[in-house]
Amino acid sequence: MAAAKIEKLQPAVAALDQISENEKSGFVSLVSRYLSGEADQIEWSKIQTPTDKVVVPYDSLAPPLEDLEATKKLLNKLAVLKLNGGLGTTMGCTGPKSLCIVLRSLSKSEVHPVLIKLVRIVVNPSDLAGYIKNYTVHESRLPDWSVIEVRNGFTFLDLIVIQIESLNKKYGCNVPLLLMNSFNTHDDTLKIVEKYANSNIEIHTFNQSQYPRLVVEDFSPLPSKGQTGKDGWYPPGHGDVFPALKNSGKLDALLSQGKEYVFVANSDNLGAIVDIKILNHLVNNQNEYCMEVTPKTLADVKGGTLISYEGRVQLLEIAQVPDAHVNEFKSIEKFKIFNTNNLWVNLKAIKRLVEADALKMEIIPNPKEVDGVKVLQLETAAGAAIRFFNNAIGINVPRSRFLPVKATSDLLLVQSDLYKLVDGFVVRNTARKIPANPSIELGPEFKKVADSLSRFKSVPSIVDLDSLKVSGDVWLGAGIILKLKPSGSNASDKLNWHLMFVTFGNVAIAAKSGVKLQIPDGALLENKVINGPEDLRA
Repeated sequence: MAAAKIEKLQPAVAALDQISENEKSGFVSLVSRYLSGEADQIEWSKIQTPTDKVVVPYDSLAPPLEDLEATKKLLNKLAVLKLNGGLGTTMGCTGPKSLCIVLRSLSKSEVHPVLIKLVRIVVNPSDLAGYIKNYTVHESRLPDWSVIEVRNGFTFLDLIVIQIESLNKKYGCNVPLLLMNSFNTHDDTLKIVEKYANSNIEIHTFNQSQYPRLVVEDFSPLPSKGQTGKDGWYPPGHGDVFPALKNSGKLDALLSQGKEYVFVANSDNLGAIVDIKILNHLVNNQNEYCMEVTPKTLADVKGGTLISYEGRVQLLEIAQVPDAHVNEFKSIEKFKIFNTNNLWVNLKAIKRLVEADALKMEIIPNPKEVDGVKVLQLETAAGAAIRFFNNAIGINVPRSRFLPVKATSDLLLVQSDLYKLVDGFVVRNTARKIPANPSIELGPEFKKVADSLSRFKSVPSIVDLDSLKVSGDVWLGAGIILKLKPSGSNASDKLNWHLMFVTFGNVAIAAKSGVKLQIPDGALLENKVINGPEDLRA
């Protein structure tokens, strides 16, 4: 049955002129593996907890090099690759997620240095005076969805560029940035990348593979049935980063420049920054692959974890876990770490394994429906490749290196006073004494970025917040109030202005059905449950 399906599939794929020969052969190979049922079954009894030699504690790494010239030499071995194939549709954004606005409401102390960097790469110098006055810039040549307003903030890509530019300037090194796009994000990203032309950073883009969706009924490519638009295709997961690097020519180009390692991370993880300690450890110990892991919380129980299995380190995903052991897998007592998808990989090792066709990562079937037709897309994950590399390790990093923005609740965290911006780096506020971030749950009314921003008149202070739950037709006013405190006996003396914000402690705000609940400007809420205006007066 499987052989017959492949025999039928091959000529149909060969007739697709929208994709390359490499993509055609890669797709047929992926489908063949899927139909053969090829999968290494995990024997639960063989799973072992990795030792500190396999998952290295971050605190045990040697301190950063003090010699600037040695650090420059080390960094010149590195390239940064951001996975840029995803759209921001789940948060209501249009276009590539990396180009959605991330931060807003910068303080004046933060605006000036960032403006200097951003103005140089975004606007003409002649516009500077008006730009600083209004903290706003619109560039007509950019698509509507990418309009940048400094008053409202930066995109993920803006921050990534500023971070690497700062690194290159500080050490006099040349760390290039690669963006792996999908066919969904390629055109828009190219338009945006133009604005960084004068920055101190090399930016290269390439596309991951484009595969046809499979019609479940007969296992034929959807485009061969007339669906030739974007809905007929899909990007096959970030596991495709390794062959895509090779097929695009970028891998050989990096090797010719003396690059040895690539740091791969999701573009929406604001904690995924270059770490000199990690790079130094990998170079000194000749590790071909490193996965950053971090301690699990109850919010991360479904995340993949590293195990020792038959003498090698391996990623264990929940889909591989037998039903009888799922609860055990979710336990934060036994499986204490999870994959951040921050990966450091040796470039020569990638070349060796791709050329040998040795990267047979687990296949993730992802069923979809297109215009009423049930389709299947087969994907792979980059983290699953760890078991194919020599001397592969994990490093148990601080939680600060995992700061993804997947939902508007995450966005609220990074826009708040819980973090500040320093040279493009999102740095946690030291005033927060509790190690964990606040737990934030926003109802469906806040799911899209535009809706969330409109319902929060300003971002509340959450530095002392334990948890916040908001649901229903809730509108939160400006968090700042001005409180008059005369400094002397005369009320007309110099004024001392204090800032107070909307949420402290544990707060739950749930509007009753059919009721519009408005939280007034300057409200100070501490350990409150609010269902109506009367609760505000209590």
